[in-house]
This record gives sequence, C-alpha cells and structure tokens, in this order.
Amino acid sequence: MAGGRASARRRAVVAAVVTLILLASVSFLLSATATSSAAANSPASRLAVVQRHAEDHAAVLAAYTAHARHLSALSASQTDAFLSISSRLSALASRLSVSTVGALEKEVKAQVKRARSLAGGAKEAFDTQSKIQKLSDTVFAVGQQLLRARRAGVLNARIAAWSTPKSLHCLAMRLLEARLANASAIPDDPPVPPPQFADPSLHHYAVFSDNVLAVSVVVASAARAAAEPSRHVFHVITAPMYLPAFRVWFARRPPPLGAHVQLLSVFDFPFLNASYSPVLRQVEGGKRDVALLDYLRFYLPEMFPALRRVVLLEDDVVVQRDLAGLWRVDMGAAVNAALHTCFGGFRRYGKYLNFSDPVVRESLSPRACAWSYGVNVFDLQAWRREQCTEQFHRFMEMNENGTLWDPASVLPVGLMTFYGKTKPLDKSWHVMGLGYNPHIRPEDISGAGVIHFNGNMKPWLDVAFNQYKHLWTKHVDTEMEFLTLCNFGL
Repeated sequence: MAGGRASARRRAVVAAVVTLILLASVSFLLSATATSSAAANSPASRLAVVQRHAEDHAAVLAAYTAHARHLSALSASQTDAFLSISSRLSALASRLSVSTVGALEKEVKAQVKRARSLAGGAKEAFDTQSKIQKLSDTVFAVGQQLLRARRAGVLNARIAAWSTPKSLHCLAMRLLEARLANASAIPDDPPVPPPQFADPSLHHYAVFSDNVLAVSVVVASAARAAAEPSRHVFHVITAPMYLPAFRVWFARRPPPLGAHVQLLSVFDFPFLNASYSPVLRQVEGGKRDVALLDYLRFYLPEMFPALRRVVLLEDDVVVQRDLAGLWRVDMGAAVNAALHTCFGGFRRYGKYLNFSDPVVRESLSPRACAWSYGVNVFDLQAWRREQCTEQFHRFMEMNENGTLWDPASVLPVGLMTFYGKTKPLDKSWHVMGLGYNPHIRPEDISGAGVIHFNGNMKPWLDVAFNQYKHLWTKHVDTEMEFLTLCNFGL
C-alpha cells in the first residue's frame, strides 16, 4: 500500500514537472519570436523583451534541472550546467535596466543560445526516461497484483488442506454419538494411570492431533513395525471436544499387538493456564492464527515429568521400521534430534525468521540449517537443564505482534528455541514430501523408517497422490463401521 502511494506521488511529480517544462517551452518559443522584433521597439520595450527572454529561458532550464534530478537521466555535470545557466540568466534578468540593456543584451543572447542547445539535447533523454518511469510504475503495479494473488493462493491452499473434510467431521460426530448412546460401555481413564504411562524404561511417543483416523494409522503402523510392541507407549493429546471420539475409537479398536495408548486433552494439564503460558494468553486473547494444539509440544517436559526421552510424531506420518532404534541415538548435549532439511541456500533460518529484527539478527545466523518436525527425538532431561520452555515463552512474548515469524507455523519458534541444540537425524529415519512431491524415489520411500505426508495433499484427502496413498490406507482399520457410514474413499 505504501509502495503504491509512493508510486502515485512519483507520477504526480513527473506530471507537474513535465507540465512546467511544456509551459516554459511555449514561453520559450514566444520569447524567441518576440526577440526578432526587439530592435525596432523603444528602449523600454526592448528591455522588457530581453528581460522576459532571459527569465523564460531561466525557467525552462530550472524545470529541466528538476526533471533531470527526478529521473537521474543525465550526468551530474549536465545537471550542474542546467542549474548554472538558469542561475546566470536569472541574475542577468535582475540586472537589466534601460541603461544596461545594451551592454548585457549580447551576454543574454549567448546564455540563451547555450540554454537552447542544452534543452534541445536533453529533450529526447527526458522523453525516454519518462517512458521508462511509466513502464517501471506499471511493472511495480503488476508485481503487487501478482503478490496479492500468490498470497490468496497460499491462503486458499491452506484452507483446503487444513479444513476438516466432511468425512472426518462425520466420523467424529458418529463416534461422539456412540459415546453418548452408551457411555457406560466406554469408561474414562482410570483415576490412577497404568504404570506403563510413566515408565521411563519404555519407548514413549507424543502425538498432538484432533484427527482420530490419522492418529489410529500412526499408532497401528508403529505397533506393527515394532519388534516388541508392548514396550511402545503412545501419548495422544487432543482438543477437549474430540477426546470422547478418541475414547470410542480406541475402546472399539484397541492398538494392535499390545501397544499402549494414553488419551489426554488440554484440561488434563492444570499448569496450562493463561498466567503461566503466553500461548494460552494469546489464544484466549483472540489470536486466531496461534493453534493451541500445535504449540503444546513445547510443554513436553512438564506434561511428562517422569520421562527422560520422548519421540514426537506428527499425525501425517506412517511408521515402516521399528522406532526402538531412536532410543539408541546418541544425543550428546543436544535437546532435539531431527532431520536437517537445508541444501545449498535453501531451507535455512533466513527463510523462516525476520532477520531485519535486531533480536533475531543478533542471536541467530540466517545461514543456519533448518530442520523439520515429523520425527523428533527430545531429551527431556537436557530440555529441562537448558530451560528451553522458558526460552520458548520469551520468544512467544516477543512475537505477540507477529513480526518475528508467521505465528500460523510452529516451526520458526522451534528453530529459535532449539538453536544450537539440535542434532541431525539420519535421513533414513525420516523421508518427507509425500504430501507435495510426486517424484520421490521408490527406494527412498521403501528404506525409510518413517514416511511423512507433509504438504497439502494429505492421504485422507481426495487430492492425495495416488502413488503414495496406499502406503497410508493399508494401516486404516476398515472394520470400523463408521468409516463406511461416513463415505471414506479408501
């Protein structure tokens, strides 16, 4: 908007200057005509003509000087020449009188001749520069239109990808109806959680999602890939309104092979309140682009105080290999182990954060390699030692106005919080792009520990890539009757 106003002001200035030049040029021609008859007039008339001649040419060159400065069309010496002759003519005009006109007329004519020569030589350059300026303004306007169109496209794609499809909404409602119809058959969690949920010797995973079907695939695929499924514990955190649907699903379709699932909502963590968490304050304050469920991952140590290591899984992944190996990854002093995604100049910190802000610029490097969510190993002991949650709070408070990063994405604040504390995870653990890249090599997919459908083409959507969709649908429990009732095209 500011650029458009500036462009409009530039066009107005150019128009005004060009108008001045045209008016001065007309006067220029008229005075030239009048000069031819000056000798036949009285001394007073002769004085008036010569004086007007000098003043008009001074005005023409002054206008050319202003225009030249605006367009940067001429060299500094030429612009100075315009200014010098214009000033000289103005000075001569002020000195003219009946007694001096005879002595100064010759000098006036000489300066006028120089003025005509300079003006004639610059006219063509001015015309060209005016056209260039108009073309530049047009290009700028088209560029602004393109930028707005791209932003609208990104927004529409995000809406299409993240809006709840009718089939998923139907599934959640059917599950909720089943809970209401027979609440006694689907009890809540016992008052005392089973010991496996807090046993640090087991393999613990955290999944934050309100998509019950996607979570069921994550759990089922991980359990089937595990050598000892009973040693794997999945902590599923969802929104309170979806918790009953999750309870019905896992009551009717328990995790396979003895894997454990704990179902939780925000209300199960009393420490999560607006006085403690800036995320809760911003959400309760009406900041709609902060998705609470996404940001809860920054409270893993507080959520699971008895655990030492947790693997964070996104709900759009499929596990193909036993994840027990992630508990053998040497974390060193790192808090986070994740797939590094940079190559060449791409996917580095400069893409995700606003480095014009002094806080970002002074504490981070724009060339630092970014990493991805999807499969993340978190050393909760190191997290507590490094006080990462406190740092996260500080960054969230600094970004309350959304100037450091786009709050709709949870990755940038993760990059800031775990800067210098992230260990690269072997690429065979995590293959990304099945939600946007149709050209992933089959051998990369088959050899991956986890395949990640990140992108807009999620496997539960109609727009999913056909060549990848079967990798996800084969883990869907099609015996759940509600899937047929909700018209899932699996």
